[in-house]
Amino acid sequence: MPQNWKLPLIACIALAGLQPAVGQNVTAEKPVPSLALPALAVPSNSSSYADIADLVVAAPLIIDARIRKLTKVPATQAIGVPANLQRTLVEADVLALLRGSDGISGRVRFLLDIPKDSKGKIPKLNKRRFFLMGSRVAAQPGTIKLQRPDALVEWSSATDSLVRSITREAVQIDAPPAIAGIISAFHTVGTVIGEGETQIFLKTATDQPISLSILSRPGQAKRWAVSTTEVIDESASAPQKPGLLWYRLACGLPVQLDKSFVESGGPAEIAAAQADYKFVIDSLGRCDRTRVKR
Repeated sequence: MPQNWKLPLIACIALAGLQPAVGQNVTAEKPVPSLALPALAVPSNSSSYADIADLVVAAPLIIDARIRKLTKVPATQAIGVPANLQRTLVEADVLALLRGSDGISGRVRFLLDIPKDSKGKIPKLNKRRFFLMGSRVAAQPGTIKLQRPDALVEWSSATDSLVRSITREAVQIDAPPAIAGIISAFHTVGTVIGEGETQIFLKTATDQPISLSILSRPGQAKRWAVSTTEVIDESASAPQKPGLLWYRLACGLPVQLDKSFVESGGPAEIAAAQADYKFVIDSLGRCDRTRVKR
């Protein structure tokens, strides 16, 4: 099977009360209800930065694992699972822990609903390598649940580098938080024609201050910078692309600056602030997310 084949998968249903205990026969389990989630394609070698970052920043546990065994869950224990899906208990060998450690040893297991082909069969996943993003199931050693229905990415040298670099940034104390919106903005006209500065203050999920400053001067290219402290640092610059701060801004900022956020200004100042904000959005470029964020 080609390495870049994209496996459509549905949710990991490994919730605390639904996951079989380690060593327990799956046929002894009570029926597991379906969450009726839509099928989601798992990118392999072509995962974008934002796709990976969406998964990494939300997961307290990130595992590099190789699929060891798949056990089909009988239909009598998969109440509500559509006929085109096969509920499967997946066991995987842990190759490396990139994030988190408590309760994880050499092997993990979780449940997946996997689409069947036209002959009613599911793909052969044995020996294939994936990054699993999720968390432990309490009181069930070795059992995990994925953070999202599609919180697994097939291993490749490219995804390995991407997952590890984003994880290193995400675990830092001062890691850029999610953007929750805009607090306020204002534009100051300079002393000469064509000179001016716009400052935009952002709301974040952790209340960590983030602000944007856009400077215009006659005869010079407009430039902008982002500051992650309460005091706007004059040495600040635009974020590295790709990078976690770029991802937070490119994927979290609204497309336009509503005039209601611009303080202490008439129509000319509001228009200048909105133009400067558009300059930032254009400079950041498109958020390269290809998956539906959940």
